[in-house]
Amino acid sequence: MARSAVCVVDMLNSYGHPDAERLRASAEKALPRIARLVERAADADVLTVYVNDNFGAWTSNRDDFVRELLAGEHARLVEPIAPRSDALFVFKTRHSIFYGTPLEELLRQEGVDRVVLAGQVTEQCILYSALDAYIRHFDVAVAADATAAIHDDLADAALKMMDVNMSAEIASAEEVSLA
Repeated sequence: MARSAVCVVDMLNSYGHPDAERLRASAEKALPRIARLVERAADADVLTVYVNDNFGAWTSNRDDFVRELLAGEHARLVEPIAPRSDALFVFKTRHSIFYGTPLEELLRQEGVDRVVLAGQVTEQCILYSALDAYIRHFDVAVAADATAAIHDDLADAALKMMDVNMSAEIASAEEVSLA
């Protein structure tokens, strides 16, 4: 039987980068659905892993990183999905959640063979993570309304690419299968 993991991608963000204003607006819409997806996963005993860019903060750890963001200007975008102290958390430094991270090993040890992606940015980190999951022989699902984009047209194209080229399940956060 397949075992899924929900991967929350790059939602812990200070929004102090180019295109942040557009991304913030999209993230605000996706945030309640991401929070609900994390809640659904917890209720169904489905593994949730937060994978987040470290923004070059090489001496940071998860607790300090989250604490800084919760004290920052955009804390309202972090608080609803801030990982609990016992949540699995992986820092990444590139677009893909797999590139240069221990995520694949973590998922394999947990018996996971399917990833459900949510977070930001649909046309960048979500797309590249889906491709890397696919080439590592994980089944891929994307909670499309629980992703945030900078460019809606590119996000739509990315979702179509994941559907067509990776046979990804593209569904809403409420309807995406967690099995």
